[in-house]
This record gives sequence, structure tokens and C-alpha cells, in this order.
Amino acid sequence: MRAIKRFFTFLLLIIIAAAAIIIYMGYNKYTDALKEKSLTTAVEEIRSIDNYTSIDEVPEMYVNAVIATEDRRFKYHNGFDIIGTGRAILTDIKERKLVEGGSTITQQLAKNMYFPMDNSPTRKIAEIFMAFKIEQEYDKDKIFELYMNTIYFGSGYYNIFDASMGYFGKYPSEMNDYEATMLAGVPNAPSLYSPKVNLNLAHKRQEKVIDCLLDCNYIEQEQADEILSKIQAEEGNAHEN
Repeated sequence: MRAIKRFFTFLLLIIIAAAAIIIYMGYNKYTDALKEKSLTTAVEEIRSIDNYTSIDEVPEMYVNAVIATEDRRFKYHNGFDIIGTGRAILTDIKERKLVEGGSTITQQLAKNMYFPMDNSPTRKIAEIFMAFKIEQEYDKDKIFELYMNTIYFGSGYYNIFDASMGYFGKYPSEMNDYEATMLAGVPNAPSLYSPKVNLNLAHKRQEKVIDCLLDCNYIEQEQADEILSKIQAEEGNAHEN
């Protein structure tokens, strides 16, 4: 019995040591990234893109749909949401597959800005430190604005303006509820949910977005039904063609 206790104590110490090393390496990756490019410079690079879109130029429905689906505690956390991460892990265990990633909107922005091609464990730690830094420097509206100008929407569209024009032929401010909720769901898996690739899957994801909006009390059932009826109508048109 004593030997078993010693073994598990030793195992726990190894796990703690490994976690400490990963955190240390992740912090170094974070500081190195800031030395190479300051946060101010990274933000200015995003703001300088063609057709940069401000948060005032998108419908409230789009903002609410993204927050409800991607990061429902976005307005309250400081860049890392332990509650949201725990919920995502439980959902993934329940579904026995990766359904939710657990990253906050700020973490996703940090990854897009500094670590877009890095999938290592230390990147995740660096991303969290960078998210804390972003939250210290910018308010929630500006963070969301930067986020929607850096995410990939599939089919070659790398920001909200290009996606809205490419999919609907409209400026972001002109999107209706159907279009706003569709775009909110695409970045989760752009190669799958692009309406140009698979409209049916895009609609399935859109229905999930609508469920999240209802769950967060952003919309009433009547409004949800109107969007769902539009989805059904679009499905019918697609089958006829």
C-alpha cells in the first residue's frame, strides 16, 4: 500500500513538473512574440487591411450570435474562461468527439495575431498569456472588432467584409438575421460550413447558432422561427435547383 502511494506521489510530481515546464515555455513564447512585434503594431496591421469593418458596421444579431455560439461569457472573463473551458471539455467527453474547443474570442484573436500556424501545447499557453495582455489593453468591443476582421470564413474569405460580400453580395451592415446567423457559425469549421461548399451543413450549423441564441436569451422563439423558416425555404430552393 505504501509503495502504491509512493508511486502516485511520484507520478503527481512528474505531472506538476511537466506542466510547469510547458507553462514556462509558453510564457517565453508569449514574451518572444511581443518582442518581435508589439501588440500595438499587430493591431495597427489589422486595422490597415482593405475594407476593415468596425463593430458599428455589423448587425447586433451577428455580434450576439458569435458570442452565444463561440464565447457566451465573453463580456465577463479576462481573456481565459475556466468555466467555458470546463463546459467544453464536458461536452466533448459526452459527445465522445471534439465538439467545442473552449477557446475564448480573445484567445482566438491572440492565435490569429501571433500564432496562426502553431499547434503545439506551448502555443496554447502563450495564447492565454497574450489574451490576458489584449484584455488589459483593449475593451470588449474593440476585441470583437479585431476578431471579426481576422477570422477565416471559408472559400477564401478572411474577414467579415469579404465573407459578407462573397456569400451574400452585401455590405456587413446590410446582412439580415438569416445571413448574420449563418456567418456566425461558419468559422467553427470553415471548410465544412462554407455555404458554397455544403449549404446543408451550413444550415445545420446555423440551427446550432439559433439554439445558442435562444439559450442565452438573445432572441425569442418567434424570431428563431422566422430564421428557421428561411432556412427551410433555402433548402427547398436548393433541392429544386
